[in-house]
Formats: sequence, C-alpha cells, structure tokens
Amino acid sequence: MTKDRNIGVALDFSKGCKLALKWAIDNLLEKGDTLYVIHVKAPLGDESRNLLWSTSGSPLIPLVEFREKEVIARYEIVLDPEVFDLLDTASRQKQVTVVAKIYWGDAREKLCGAVEDLKLDCIVMGSRGLGSIQRVLVGSVTSHVVANANCPVTVIKDPSAHGF
Repeated sequence: MTKDRNIGVALDFSKGCKLALKWAIDNLLEKGDTLYVIHVKAPLGDESRNLLWSTSGSPLIPLVEFREKEVIARYEIVLDPEVFDLLDTASRQKQVTVVAKIYWGDAREKLCGAVEDLKLDCIVMGSRGLGSIQRVLVGSVTSHVVANANCPVTVIKDPSAHGF
C-alpha cells in the first residue's frame, strides 16, 4: 500500500475492538495515513436525526472534537479513556489524522457501507470469538464484513476468548 492511506477500525469499545485498534496503531498506521474510527449504534428513536443521518451517518468528527462533552452527549457515546489515549498516541507519535464516523443501524450493513463511503484501503475489526453454533444463530458482524467488504479486512482475535 502507498502512503496517505485510509484505514478504518470498527470500534464498539469492547475488548476485542480495543485490541484491533491497538493492533492497527502498532502494525499498520504510518505517517500521513488517516485513521477512521467507525462506530455503529442501534437505530435512532429520534425520527428527525434518523432521517438526516440514517443513510450517511454523522459528519466526520475530528479527534479533538470527538472527546468534547457536548459531542459525546450529542452522539450518546460512552467515554472510554483507554480508547482516547490510544487515539491521542497514534495521532501524535504516528503523525496520522484521526477522525470518527458514527452510523446508526445494522452494523454489518453500515460497516460495509462505510468501506465504500470513506474509500477505505482496509478495515480492522475485533472478533468476539463466537463458536460456530452461536455464529449461525446470531450471525457475525465480522464474518459478514469479511465476506462483503470491497477492501481487505483484518480480523484481530481476542486471545483470552479463544483459550490461548
């Protein structure tokens, strides 16, 4: 890949997603890249916001704004200091641009849509470690994105969830 890439990380603030974020920072990001933190929330109850952002998601939110109390409240984000520390470190040390994008709806569809909308060169995701029966019954966001995204998908497994 060339410099100035668009790298996406799907982030729901779970342990697996934090591991994926850390992996992307440590192994993938290079100076000049843009890191898109993609968060998908359940469909909105607020119809006016739902109509405005249901398809396109939120506007791009720069890292400096993403941590502001007003922005956190507007998008109903659960503040996670560990994630913000990782993002701050990536921004400073790797000299990358960090922006957030929030979508509402089915995570499988929205993440595949984000790949196209944001013109991602690749997306990194965590895995919860569902067994084959659970995956069949409830589906797997990661499996769907791997099968349907039009860019490379890197899946980072949580070693503790797999008995390693």
